[in-house]
Amino acid sequence: MTARQNEPGQGIDPALLARINLFGQLDDDERAVLALRMQERQVEPGEILFHTGHVGESMFIVQSGCVELYVRDTAGQKIELHVARAGDYFGELSLLDGGSRTASAEIAEAGTLLVLDREDLLHLFERRPEAALDMLAALGKMTRKADSLLQIRVSRNVNDEVDEEHGGLVMRLADWVANFSGSITFLVIHVVFFACWIVLNLGVLPYGGFDPFPFGLLTMAVSLEAIILSTLLLFRTNRHGLRDRARSDIEYAVNLKAELEVAHLHEKVARMHEEMLHRFNRIERGLQPNGPAG
Repeated sequence: MTARQNEPGQGIDPALLARINLFGQLDDDERAVLALRMQERQVEPGEILFHTGHVGESMFIVQSGCVELYVRDTAGQKIELHVARAGDYFGELSLLDGGSRTASAEIAEAGTLLVLDREDLLHLFERRPEAALDMLAALGKMTRKADSLLQIRVSRNVNDEVDEEHGGLVMRLADWVANFSGSITFLVIHVVFFACWIVLNLGVLPYGGFDPFPFGLLTMAVSLEAIILSTLLLFRTNRHGLRDRARSDIEYAVNLKAELEVAHLHEKVARMHEEMLHRFNRIERGLQPNGPAG
């Protein structure tokens, strides 16, 4: 189905651009110039805007509806990256550098898109050169934000995350008890305490005898201690399970990113190989003689 595209500037409100981060640094006049140049495009579900690797020189702003951005792995499975809804934009990298698309875009819900071409942006810079600095400032903010998010995502500490979500006095006490109960000090204290208790209650000394054999009070105290210790150790074990789960999630995210990057590199190598073959064929045809001399 062919999308319907309106004339540049028809019915586009410059105020919409003010809500877009990329154009937030521009003033009202600069946004008005862009609005006059932009085109409005009606799209239908299932329509493909572009595929990964296609060269593009335009970006899209979702006025209504939604667009699914995705890539495909080497097995051909679709991996959804983002769903752009009203007020979102995508394709800005190709708009700025004229390079290939890093993802595919498919219309999920019918709606309206605003299309900004590279020529439209150059027209703005020709009329108002200072707008280029405003765009650079906006890109700088976006880059800093992306770097910050990347550092948070990549350098996440599993222990810190679990402590923030499941910390508290009881968990700190469980950690301390678990560490202390696994030490030689804990063992020595109990051996000395049990020995003194038994000696006091065997009647060897003139005083004592408050817990005669078979030492029922000692047995009850040891049982209570075992219950408390086992409960605290279970708390610690559960938190270790949460750490392992968080670590697995992080490893999965890293593996997924690596897989996407490898798939993207494979696509680049395939395109380069096709271009090289095409060029070699042209060179070979150029070197071939036109035919035997008459």
